[in-house]
Amino acid sequence: MRTEIKALRKERNMSQADLADALGVSRQTIISIENERYVASLPLAYRIAHYFGKTIEEVFDLTDEDI
Repeated sequence: MRTEIKALRKERNMSQADLADALGVSRQTIISIENERYVASLPLAYRIAHYFGKTIEEVFDLTDEDI
């Protein structure tokens, strides 16, 4: 699933480790989500979106092919 996490993180000059610490997850989780190897759970997707002041739909691109 495509996400805007990397771009949002870069806008704030944050490292993957910084974001992981802020969200209470591992750096590997952030790496995997950014590289489209892992789909965030709904609670994590909400926390990520809320952290950046966005909606889930603004952060995650859920297209029909992902369903």
